[in-house]
Amino acid sequence: MALVDVLNLKNEKVGQVEVSDDIMTYPVKPWLIHEVVKMQLACKRAGTHSTLNRTLIEGGGRKPWKQKGTGRARAGSNRSPLWRGGAVIFGPLPRDYSYSMPKKKVKNALRSAVKAKFDDAAVKVLENVVVDSGKTKDAVKLLNGLDLNKKVLIVYKELDEKTMRSFRNLPNVNLLNVRGLNVYDVVNADGIIITKDAVEVLA
Repeated sequence: MALVDVLNLKNEKVGQVEVSDDIMTYPVKPWLIHEVVKMQLACKRAGTHSTLNRTLIEGGGRKPWKQKGTGRARAGSNRSPLWRGGAVIFGPLPRDYSYSMPKKKVKNALRSAVKAKFDDAAVKVLENVVVDSGKTKDAVKLLNGLDLNKKVLIVYKELDEKTMRSFRNLPNVNLLNVRGLNVYDVVNADGIIITKDAVEVLA
């Protein structure tokens, strides 16, 4: 087990906590992280894009003029893709972009991503995260005191309602229960705060 410093809200060391060897000894695999992030983003896609082909266009469809004798090019339908207001050839239609990967690969990618953040000194383990006032300005002060002013991911096991409310309106802060920790949110964060009780269940 590797030991990591535990800090208080004033950014002072108050102890240490053990982090699972499954994470701290796991090699950083950028290709594996990339695969899982790509899958997560694909699963988030709505896939509701749509265009009209000939069968979906309402009305029209008639032959605009007779085949011969007009001097104009032959035209079979005013729904033709060549016409303004006509159909779209091979346009996108609603589809499901989601796919799955083996659970073991996803779990290993998460270990790899967390290990990479530890290696970059981007992870701070706190005794707890508490904003008693429930005010956003106090949450900002807390983050500034920890030298975190970019994208921040706060990983917790349990968090009181007032603290959650104080961080809720900050666009650069993402609150996440340790059970829902995932590769994309880890990679997307510039700094990560993990509460001590969350580290103990992290594996």
